[in-house]
Amino acid sequence: MTHEHIETTPEHIETLAVHGGMRGVSASGSHVPVIDLSTTNPLAGVESGGDSYENLATGGDLGEGDSAVYQRLWQPGVARFEESLSALEGTEGTVAFATGMAALSAVLISAVAAKTPHIVALRPLYGGTDHVLATGLLGTEVTWTDVAGVAAAIRPDTGLVILESPANPTLELTDIHAVADAAGSVPVLVDNTFATPVLQRPLESGATLVLHSATKYLGGHGDVMGGTVSGPTDWIVRLRQVRALTGGLLHPFAAYLLHRGLRTLPVRVRAQQETAGAVARRLVGHPALTRVLYPGLPGQDPAGLIGTQTSGAGSLIALDLVGGYDAAVRFTEACELITHAVSLGGIDSLVQHPASLTHRPVVASARPSAGVVRISIGLEHADDLTADILRALDAV
Repeated sequence: MTHEHIETTPEHIETLAVHGGMRGVSASGSHVPVIDLSTTNPLAGVESGGDSYENLATGGDLGEGDSAVYQRLWQPGVARFEESLSALEGTEGTVAFATGMAALSAVLISAVAAKTPHIVALRPLYGGTDHVLATGLLGTEVTWTDVAGVAAAIRPDTGLVILESPANPTLELTDIHAVADAAGSVPVLVDNTFATPVLQRPLESGATLVLHSATKYLGGHGDVMGGTVSGPTDWIVRLRQVRALTGGLLHPFAAYLLHRGLRTLPVRVRAQQETAGAVARRLVGHPALTRVLYPGLPGQDPAGLIGTQTSGAGSLIALDLVGGYDAAVRFTEACELITHAVSLGGIDSLVQHPASLTHRPVVASARPSAGVVRISIGLEHADDLTADILRALDAV
């Protein structure tokens, strides 16, 4: 059976991941998508070329018979990746960008352009997100709050409510449905980077937009950068226009790698989650640790969101070391199998000290504890990872 003969929408995410965005590939004589690096495309005529340019530059999609005109406006490999991720997230569309921060910036620019520059944000967030909101660099104004304060924080010029669940780096879970109810008609953007659509589909809980640093789990191999925003058609048109005018496009080869990453996403995420749970449970009660932060441990999901909002706890663990900053430094430097590096979601395990790296720009009152280290669990065996962590804790 070729992809063109699939007439029904598969029910299971594993099948969607494998077949999403593959329409037309077999008809082209290939079994995998071709990487088209063309920066410009032939025009059928002066008038039709101009019409195509105007359509794409104002956020439209490529129509039948249209020219793609220029890579900044539309690119087939990027479109395949976007189509596949939309199917996984259950959204009307997706817009892909060069990085996660480019994706977030496009959303903020769109809010400012709509004269709704006020943002309500729930901490903790990824340090880069926190930083760009706190500086107001893109013309936004932020009100920081928690779930209980969302409704009171909404103003006539509020354009977005932004949250991340699980949160970076402490892995706290936020009730998306409760936030969406409190936000009313104001769009809610959820950073779904940590959970991925395998574990959580925010639109099913009332969110409007879903953000990913595609560099992480979607790519999954630590070799490509990208960012995405998925949501309803009106937002997709707005974001395509921002991308076209600001040039934050995703490169075709990056799109190829990210699309390939999606096809193994369910297998990777579930395997990494299983290992993370096993490692976390074996570290509970260690005398060098104040606590092990992992949503799947007893008492760390008080609202019962695992099994309702999200299907699992994910594959990130945070350790709060008894000795604070000095202990965290010794621990990260003592890890051997686990690489001391930023980022997450790849096939190999990484450890970092958030307060000194990704969350360094965050205001001190909201910065993670100096004793906290974050570990992204990869595809190694749980026994080997646990042994490496225990050796590093012995060094502390």
